[in-house]
Amino acid sequence: MDGGAQIILETDRLILREMSQADFLDLSKILQDEEVMYAYEHAFNGAEVQEWLDRQLQRYREYGFGLWAVILKETGEMIGQCGLTMQDSGRGSVLEVGYLFQKAFWHHGYATEAAVACKDYAFTVLKATEVYSIIRDSNLPSQAVARRNGMTIHGTLVKHYYGMDMPHLLFSVVRES
Repeated sequence: MDGGAQIILETDRLILREMSQADFLDLSKILQDEEVMYAYEHAFNGAEVQEWLDRQLQRYREYGFGLWAVILKETGEMIGQCGLTMQDSGRGSVLEVGYLFQKAFWHHGYATEAAVACKDYAFTVLKATEVYSIIRDSNLPSQAVARRNGMTIHGTLVKHYYGMDMPHLLFSVVRES
C-alpha cells in the first residue's frame, strides 16, 4: 500500500485512499482488462491509464475528492477504484459515485460496500443532497450495485465515447432529511 496516500474511508473489509503514481500498475490491471472495460468499449493503453490517474490527482486538488484506490484490508492489495466525481448529467453537473474493480474481485460485494461508503461520505462529509451513478444501459452488474446503494432510475443520457453513442441510465438517491 502506498504509505503516503491519505486514507479517506474505511469499511469492514476495505480501505479507500487517494491514488498516487505508485498505483499505476495496479490501476493498469483494471483499466487494461477488456472484460472490466466493456462498458467503455475498449481496454485502455498505457497513456490512457496515465491520463485517468492524472485526472484523479487533479480532482483531489480541485475538489478534494475523486476516484479512490480500494484496498482489501486482508491482503493490502488494490482491488479496484471507487469514489466521487463531478459528471455531466445532460442537465448540469452532478456528484457521482463511480466504481471499477478487477475482474477477480467481482461478485464478492466489494463494489456495493465501497459505493455505499462513498454515498454516505457524500451525504455526511460533503453535505450533498443527492448523489448519482451514471451507468451504461448494458452494464447490468453496475446497475445492481446502484440499486443496492438505494438508487433508482431518474433519467437517461447518451454519452459519446470513441465515436459511438452510448446510452446511459441516471440513477440517483436523495439524502434523507
